[in-house]
Amino acid sequence: MIASILKLNRRDIQSLRVTDDYSLHRVVYSLFEDIRSDEEKHASVPSGFLFADKGGDINNRVILILSDREPRTPEFGTLESKAVGDAFLEHDHYQFEVLVNPTRRDNASRKLVALRNRADIEPWFITKAPSSWGFKIHPESLEVRVMQTKQFTKKDNKVIQGRALITGVLSVQDRSLFRKSFQQGIGRGRAFGFGMLQIAPIIVSTNN
Repeated sequence: MIASILKLNRRDIQSLRVTDDYSLHRVVYSLFEDIRSDEEKHASVPSGFLFADKGGDINNRVILILSDREPRTPEFGTLESKAVGDAFLEHDHYQFEVLVNPTRRDNASRKLVALRNRADIEPWFITKAPSSWGFKIHPESLEVRVMQTKQFTKKDNKVIQGRALITGVLSVQDRSLFRKSFQQGIGRGRAFGFGMLQIAPIIVSTNN
């Protein structure tokens, strides 16, 4: 895997017409050749890259990208990339941050229902993590910040996405599933900047 940082200054932002989440999606996708077939796209086969918008202001924007292949050299902005070593995913405990689009499926209607408050999002995340993503959460470390809902227009359709920024400490339970979660992201909306696990190993000292 390759970790990259895309930095955009004010002129880059204006030239790329970055105004909403869809335009940011467009900028990131322009850095990679889409190697999926139409059948794979319809089957929701992962694109091979994730991104997380770290924000900024009208003068600067920082975007983190994780990909299974080298990105193209951007026409605008600066891009710094480095390989993620195999040992990075061999630790047992990590600090983490992830932006999620939290939803659950209603048992009666089978429709997806957005989760909009911490009281619903926190247990959803803690419960889902071991079986779906390969790690367990330390509940005392968990912080959930419900953020403003974003909306944008995609091909004349209005898209509305709830957002929650979740941080805390995780412990790996299923190494293979955890590795997949890191590489492919978690939850819904990954094409629009959700689900990228930003992790930092917690090194436990053995010295007395």
